[in-house]
Amino acid sequence: MKKGIRYGLLGLLVIIIVALVGASFYMLSYSLRPEHNKGKDIPGSYEYMLSEYPQIKPWLDSLQTAGALRDTFIINPKGVQLHAIYVAAPEPTNKTAVIVHGYTDDCIRMLMIGYLYNKDLKYNILLPDLQNQGLSGGPAIQMGWKDRLDVLHWMDIANNIYGGNTQMVVHGISMGAATTMMVSGEPQQPFVKCFVEDCGYTSVWDEFSHELKSQFSLPAFPLMYTTSWLCNAKYGWNFKEASSLNQVRKCKLPMFFIHGDADTYVPIWMVYPLYEAKSEPKELWITPGATHAMSYKDYPVEYTEHVKNFVGKYIH
Repeated sequence: MKKGIRYGLLGLLVIIIVALVGASFYMLSYSLRPEHNKGKDIPGSYEYMLSEYPQIKPWLDSLQTAGALRDTFIINPKGVQLHAIYVAAPEPTNKTAVIVHGYTDDCIRMLMIGYLYNKDLKYNILLPDLQNQGLSGGPAIQMGWKDRLDVLHWMDIANNIYGGNTQMVVHGISMGAATTMMVSGEPQQPFVKCFVEDCGYTSVWDEFSHELKSQFSLPAFPLMYTTSWLCNAKYGWNFKEASSLNQVRKCKLPMFFIHGDADTYVPIWMVYPLYEAKSEPKELWITPGATHAMSYKDYPVEYTEHVKNFVGKYIH
């Protein structure tokens, strides 16, 4: 009888382990290699942008007619091909913005912020596609962590494209904002002057834990632990090390934090520990009623003025 119980418990343990391993593979694929990756649909991205932000159409049409919307490709140190688009300012300037898109988006879906900097503020702009999105390669979405190294490379390239003595802001939304914060904790070139993060998460662990509970009503233990371990085995990073919060603590340059108070995807509570962790100089703007990544859409005039006033303090 006791032997039968032992075998029964052993069988149950095997079933639990197999189920957990299967669930971990599913969660990792669901999160980092999603079936619906709208960032791979370039025509769809243009269609979406012109529908949601019709004010950018004359600007975008003029760029395309003049051949001013340029593509560039690079190979990163790991052999991954990466893509970005760039547009020079209407008049020669040393002011440059590197603009970083969100989860399952692409550089096209950040053209409203490109419009803000290029059309409204007269900046040069460069907008990269992060790994496994847009026209960039890579085995999976990297949630900003490995992307931070690629963006640092793009910042150097943007500086070189625009004359070698730029004054630069890095501006990201959602996962792009997390990427921006992750970039900010690394050693910076002298031409980098400030950062703008709009609705970024504190860490991949916190964001995935939030989504696991929100979408599947599951606790962090044990699935978050096993999936994070699997991510480390497959892609070389884990959910806890991919921390915007830890990186922001190391940032010495000015940062502007933006977050909608109706954001439930990257919940509003995340912006407060990020803001507290950042040393001065820093600013915070909470947009009333804005859901995730909708602050510019809901408040285009105010958003432009806030960004103009912030970056204008550090880029002249």
